[in-house]
Amino acid sequence: MVANVPDRMTAIEIRGPGGPQVLAPADRPVPRPGPGQILVRVAAAGVNRPDVMQRQGLYPPPPGASDIPGLEVAGEVVGLGQGAGRFNPGDKVTALVTGGGYAQYCVADEGSVLPVPPGLALTEAAAIPETFFTVWHNVFERGGLVEGETLLVHGGTSGIGTTAIQLASAFGARVVATAGSADKCDACLRLGADRAVNYREGDFVAAVKEATGGKGANLILDMVGGDYVNRNYEAAAVEGRIVQIAFLQGPKATVDLSRLMLKRLVHTGSTLRAREPSFKARLARELETKVWPLLSERRIMPVMDRIFPFREAWRAHERIEDAAHIGKVVLDVA
Repeated sequence: MVANVPDRMTAIEIRGPGGPQVLAPADRPVPRPGPGQILVRVAAAGVNRPDVMQRQGLYPPPPGASDIPGLEVAGEVVGLGQGAGRFNPGDKVTALVTGGGYAQYCVADEGSVLPVPPGLALTEAAAIPETFFTVWHNVFERGGLVEGETLLVHGGTSGIGTTAIQLASAFGARVVATAGSADKCDACLRLGADRAVNYREGDFVAAVKEATGGKGANLILDMVGGDYVNRNYEAAAVEGRIVQIAFLQGPKATVDLSRLMLKRLVHTGSTLRAREPSFKARLARELETKVWPLLSERRIMPVMDRIFPFREAWRAHERIEDAAHIGKVVLDVA
C-alpha cells in the first residue's frame, strides 16, 4: 500500500569513483516496498565512513542493494509492502538500510525499522541506527562486555566511538578512549570515558595499563588495524577480546602470535551491511528493549557534529574525511 507518493524523486548518486565532488543530485524513480518492507519519506540521512568508501570505489553495495549511498534514515512511513504491519502510514521511524539513504524516499526491511525515541528530532534519529546496531553487536554480543570490565575504544569521537563510550558507561563498564587532539579527548571524557589518550602524543598501551593497574583492557573495539593490531595485543588483558570493525590503516598486519597465545586472546571481527534481514531484525528488537529506554530518558544521546543540506552531501563527505568531526554528520533531506 503506497498512497500520495510521486513517481520520481531526487537522490544523491555517485557519478564514478572519486572525491566528494562525484556526489551529485539526480532524478531517480521512487522505490516501491516489496514483501516485508516499508517505504519511508526521508527527512534526514546519516553519513558514515562506509559511504565515503563506497564513493571511492572501495566498498560496493551488496547484491540487490541500491547503488545510492546511505545506510541510515529517519522520516515518515508512507507505504507498506505485502506482509508489513508493525508500522502504519504517518509513523515517525528510523531505519538501518543496505543503501539508498541519500534520497527523498527509501525502502527498508520492516525488521530493521524502529520508532523514533520520544523527543528526538528526526535529524538526531537519523544518527542512531548504523552506530547503535554496530556497537550493540560488536561490543555487547560479539565482544561480551559486562559490568566492571574495561573497554578500550579507538576513535573515541567518531560516531561509533561516541556511541560505544556512552553505552559501555551506561552498562557499568570502565572506558579508555583514544582520540587525535586535546579537544577530542575532552569530548570523550564528557561522554563518560574514564580516561582519554591523545594518540598523537601518548602511548595508549601504557595508558591502558596504568588505568587498569597493569591488567589491560578486557575488550578492545578497533577500527584502525595496521600496526594497531600488535599494540592491541599488548594492551589487552589476559583472556581479553579484540573486535575488529574496520581497518583505516589497512587490512594487513604483521603480528606476534605468541602474545595472542600467551594471553589466550580472542581476536574477532564483523561487518553489518551484508548480514541477513533476520539478524538485523533481532538486533533491532534488542536495541528497542535495552537501549531505547536510555534514549527516551536522555541518559544517552546521539552526538551531533554537523547537519548539511541534502544537496551538499559532498560537504558532509569532506567533513568525514577531514576527521575533524566529533560525533555524527547528517544530511537534512526534508
